[in-house]
Amino acid sequence: MRKLAVLLFQSLDGVMQAPSSPDEDNSNQFDKGGWAEPYWEEVMGQVMQEAMIEPYDMLLGRKTYEIFASHFPNADANNRVAKKLNAAKKYVVSTTLHRSLWGHTEYLNGVVADEVEALKNEKGPLLQVHGSWELVQELLKHNLIDEFRIWTFPVTIGQGKRLFGDGTKHNTLSLIKSEQCENGTLMHFYTQKRHERDSYQ
Repeated sequence: MRKLAVLLFQSLDGVMQAPSSPDEDNSNQFDKGGWAEPYWEEVMGQVMQEAMIEPYDMLLGRKTYEIFASHFPNADANNRVAKKLNAAKKYVVSTTLHRSLWGHTEYLNGVVADEVEALKNEKGPLLQVHGSWELVQELLKHNLIDEFRIWTFPVTIGQGKRLFGDGTKHNTLSLIKSEQCENGTLMHFYTQKRHERDSYQ
């Protein structure tokens, strides 16, 4: 059985909506998109070293997949992040997409929890979710996340989609790694204790 990790960027007050650019996700009239941009270069170097250097397959929601697919295949050949993501196998949760927009893509169009559980039971590398707020909420609901890889930026947003919102289950996590960037961004990796994960099944 392979593990599933989520890789997320959030503000100090827990907002993970549209960190990269103004037009990334403006749903619910969100107008603070791109809030992480001033910190990006240093943080992405750390992300590459700490969370993207190992082999992994990607698990993505439709919106995040479309954003990534519109950018990374055409990125500069020397872009390390693009090279890594372009080469990875992508599993995309979508009932509307059928045509591949990006190499190495497979669509999951059944019940999300069942599809992801089946993927986890296969042999293979780590499954890593990037962004994909709606998908992450579904994974949280069914307790399918083994590890949280979170970068918290020294920014408050005030309103937007949060990683842990109302209805989040009570749980206890173990901190397994932490570091700080010079720009004040904090990296924290958490894992769930096995017996507590099993108790929710």
